[in-house]
Amino acid sequence: MTARVPLRFDTRTVDQLAIEDERSFRAIGLYADLKEVLRKARYPFRMLPRSLAGRWDRALLLNLTYWGADAGGDVIVDALDADVLLHAAWHHLANKALPSIDGVQTVEALFLGEAIASAFDVYLVGRLLGSAPDAAFLATQVPAMADAAMGAGTSEEEFEKLLAVMAESPELAFEELRHLLYRATLALHASKDAEAAMSALEAFDGHRFAPLLHHYELSNWVLYARAYGSSEVDERARKLDHALSEAQAGALDFLTKHWVDAA
Repeated sequence: MTARVPLRFDTRTVDQLAIEDERSFRAIGLYADLKEVLRKARYPFRMLPRSLAGRWDRALLLNLTYWGADAGGDVIVDALDADVLLHAAWHHLANKALPSIDGVQTVEALFLGEAIASAFDVYLVGRLLGSAPDAAFLATQVPAMADAAMGAGTSEEEFEKLLAVMAESPELAFEELRHLLYRATLALHASKDAEAAMSALEAFDGHRFAPLLHHYELSNWVLYARAYGSSEVDERARKLDHALSEAQAGALDFLTKHWVDAA
């Protein structure tokens, strides 16, 4: 009987990929800067092999389960979405700023990197609502955010007000959500059972962006961190979290100066 050859990812750099919805992002200066960071680093995006062509379901499962940034960018099927490029860039920069220790990333570094990359979504929504209202990113993200908010008991009118907050101050929206995601995942990771987790989440119910909390795959974050992360105290992550919290609406400027420009 012939042994089956193990499947391997193909890899592509940014220059080798078609990027979907890129035109919509041209008014966002950070887009070009973050793309250049990945281009200069020759950052490898992982593609499904040809035998799995078109298997978006398989790519999604792999991305949700094995999301550590040290292995490469999101598993993609063919083209790369512009927002996924940005998400990967923030992970790459976080991995450089908060590298693994003896081959293992700390839980705090994992959560902080994911919180930064994920919270950038609300910054993009806020910017694109004004500059590119027909963007494909908005067509998928806004309804998905609305579903999460409605599930949390938010009315349509209240959700519209939340979108207005994003549009009026995208930078502040980013930092508020970044802080919430980081604190919530740390609290969930520290919870020993479902009752403790329920109480931990209740503490965040008054946060302006709490209705969007379950838009993000927090259970995957926590389970991945429990499986692969180190629970050692990470003063690097704590120092960065404090700096971003202090900066508030200037948090993105801080990251741009210390991460993006430096790269």
